[in-house]
Amino acid sequence: MAVTVLDDSTFQSELPSAANAVVDFYAGWCGPCIMFKPKFKRISEDYPHVRFFMVDGEKAPVARKTVTIDNLPYFAVYKSGQFVEGFSTSDEPAFRAFIEGNFGATP
Repeated sequence: MAVTVLDDSTFQSELPSAANAVVDFYAGWCGPCIMFKPKFKRISEDYPHVRFFMVDGEKAPVARKTVTIDNLPYFAVYKSGQFVEGFSTSDEPAFRAFIEGNFGATP
């Protein structure tokens, strides 16, 4: 499934329409964020029951305020637009475990 890029003007309208969503909050200056971006896009193909979104936290301060980011890259789980939990990692197996812990493996 394709990754959708959100900003403050689309965050509140797009996110609630997704029953299961993970949002990659990143910053353009963050090296680990840049390195994880292609993995995030590739991993999104393995979980068709989850919508994948990306938000540049520096350019979307309203969206960023929905979470407390302690480190980057930061991934947030939302269910029907409601924040559930967040996780910081640049480790692919840990990220996959985070997704599967919240949404299960591919049905």
